[in-house]
Order: sequence, then structure tokens, then C-alpha cells
Amino acid sequence: MQKYIAIIFLVVALLMGCTTQKTQEHNHAEAQESTATLYTCPMHPAVIQEGGGTCPVCGMDLMPKTTDTQGSGLMLTDSQIKLANITTQKVSANTIGQTITLSGKLEADEEKTTLISSRTAGRIEKLFIKETGRVVKQGEPLYEIYSETLLTLQNEYVLALEQYQTLGKEEKHYEVFLKAAENKLLRYGLTKKQVEQLAESKIVKPRITFLAPAGGVIEEIAVAEGQYINEGDKLYRIENIGALWLEAELYPNETPFVNEGDILKVYINGFESEPVTAKIEFLSPEFRANTQVMVMRATVQNPHLRFKPGMHAQVMFSHSSHKALVIPVDAIIRDGKGTHVYVQSEHNTFIPRMVKIGTENFEHAEITAGLQENEIVAVSGAYLLYSELILKKGSDPMAGHSHE
Repeated sequence: MQKYIAIIFLVVALLMGCTTQKTQEHNHAEAQESTATLYTCPMHPAVIQEGGGTCPVCGMDLMPKTTDTQGSGLMLTDSQIKLANITTQKVSANTIGQTITLSGKLEADEEKTTLISSRTAGRIEKLFIKETGRVVKQGEPLYEIYSETLLTLQNEYVLALEQYQTLGKEEKHYEVFLKAAENKLLRYGLTKKQVEQLAESKIVKPRITFLAPAGGVIEEIAVAEGQYINEGDKLYRIENIGALWLEAELYPNETPFVNEGDILKVYINGFESEPVTAKIEFLSPEFRANTQVMVMRATVQNPHLRFKPGMHAQVMFSHSSHKALVIPVDAIIRDGKGTHVYVQSEHNTFIPRMVKIGTENFEHAEITAGLQENEIVAVSGAYLLYSELILKKGSDPMAGHSHE
């Protein structure tokens, strides 16, 4: 009896051992399957497969997806994001075109230049503005002059005024004499207010102050204090810089892309962070230095008088525009391996990814491969991420990946 019991225990133990072994083998197979490494293309993240190989789209070597999301990623805290001033932007479809950059120069609008000359002969007693480049407002004193002619005209006006006040009610022609004397003073450059002050005080002034007839920048002073001048002599030249001309030269291959009325983007030296717009007003073909060029003139509005004649500028205009995936150029990292960006995979986590660049202008770049619409990339602070990742990993994060 004991013999049979022993045999039964032996059979049960063998069956349990086989079951345990099969369970362990099954669990081991499942573990191997769960830890199987997935590979993806850094240029085409949609390509995912088990095992290594090459990308069926571009032929690049595939890299482990787990390494891409963990080993090559960079996770930052909220405070690090703020300190590094890292901003992000979604990849989106937008219009982009080839950009042509020209060098231009700001010039004063000659149609708004005021030339001030003397209305009468006399001696310049005082100059209120003695230096060029100063901004003058309309009605601001410019110079003071002593003139025998103006002295005589003032006396005539005072006499005509007294006659009118005494005999004007009886003799109507005295009013005509007064009006004629007033018009003479006005034509010689006195203002209506100055004539009214003379009528009120009846005091003849040997020196008359003349005011600026227009506002702008004093470009030229052609007289000095104590100098005797003749009628018609040039005194000042005032340039109104509320709107300036922007002049640039185009070569024949660039002229088909611009037309009168087009709006251009302009970066003025010293104000590169604040681009302004300019409207093309005039195109003139010329022959200079044995080369045919097109002289372009555009108008730049300058309401705050920040820009001055003589400043240089960069003029940009686009052509051959088309729809494409675009990102800001600040998001692109360029090194010896090519170009890559930092894609936000999770909260505060960024992964380097190789991309291919197409059309590029001053602000945006077309992405032909490597990114998909609505993915999020780091813009400002991208180079800080690049430096931080090299410090942490000890090598270039994109080493081993290059464009074909």
C-alpha cells in the first residue's frame, strides 16, 4: 500500500514540475516580447518597426525608439524652463516663399523739403538754431533780422491804423489803406499774430523774429549772426522726416518680382527688432557702372521721428510663395551633422530630431522632412537645450545621424 502511495506522490510532483516549467517559459517569452526594442527613423518618426535596419523612405539607419524617448531626451523643471526662457510653438502649415534681401538707404523726401530764404535785405542779428540735425517745430523761432524795409512797413501800418481809427467811420478808403499795409507785412513773412501784436501795442520793432513755416530737421544753415543778406538769400533748409524715402537698387533678375504699390518689410540699422513696412512708389531703370539696374523708391512712415536720413536698411520681399510646414528659424540648430530641432514629447521633456530644410526666409523655414503638423518644437532657448544635452550626455545628441 505504501508503495502505491509513493508512486502517486511521484507522479503528482512530476506533473507540477512540468506545469511550473511551462509557466516560466511562457512568462519568459512574454517578457521578451514586452521588452522587444522598437526602432524609428529620426527623419520620419511615423516609421516604427521591430529590430534595426534602414528607413524605407530616406535610407537612414533606424535608432531605438526607447533611446529616442529616454536616452536622448532632456527633462527640465518648471523653474529651469523659466530661467532659460524656453518658448514653444506648434508646427503649422503656412505660406512661405523665396526671400530677396537688398541694401537700401533712407533719404529725405524732396517733395516735403522746405527752403527758407530772406524776404528782405538786412542784417541777421540772432540765430535761434545754430546747429544742423536739430528737430524744429512749426512756429518755433528761427532767426531775428534788422531790416530798413520792415521798419518802414511797420510805420506805414501804424499810421494807417491810426487814420482808420480816427477817420475810418467817415472815409471808407482808410480801411482799404489799412488792409493794404497789413497784407504787405504778411507777404514779407510776419505772422497774423505778430501783426495783431503790432496793432495792439503800436510800437515799431527794429528787430523782427521770423518763425519756422514747417517742422522737420535742420539740414542746412547758410547764414551766420551779423551777416548782411540780400532779398532771396538762402537761410535754412528744413527736411520733413515724418515720411522718408527708401532707395535701393535691383538687378535685372530681381525686377520681375516687384511692382509699384507692393508692400515691403524693412529692417533699419539700429532697429532690427522692430521691422517696418514700406510702399513702393517709383521704379526707374538706370545704367550705372556698365550695369543696368532698377532704382526702387519706397516710402517709410516715420511718425515718431526715430529714423533719420542717411540710415542704412535691409529690404526684404518674397516671391514664389507656396504652402508648407513652417517653423521659426530660431528653433533650428545647425551643426556639422546637419540641422535638427527639439520636439516636446511630454511635459517639459524635449527630444532632438533631425529635420530637412527647404525654403527659408528671415523669420521662418520650411520643413520638408522630420516633423509633422501640430508637433511642438522649442523656439527660444533651443541652443540652451542643445548645450545642456551635450553636458549631460557627454557627446553630441545627434552623433551618428546625418543627412544623405
